[in-house]
Amino acid sequence: MNRMPVTSSNIRSVGYDADSELLEIEFRSGIYAYSSVPEEVYRGLMEASSHGRYFAQMIKNRFDFSRIA
Repeated sequence: MNRMPVTSSNIRSVGYDADSELLEIEFRSGIYAYSSVPEEVYRGLMEASSHGRYFAQMIKNRFDFSRIA
């Protein structure tokens, strides 16, 4: 999956596969995959003025995840 770099103090890049609803987020501490994430949540993350704040409010503790790297 290709990830796009973002400007954030903690998030380095974000990728999304609409067919599988899989969201990948590369943090400074590693890469995590979040499952069953609707495309509008991904779009909201990419359009947010603060990627970290959006992640904390809309993704963290709401979707199953696993560390992949």
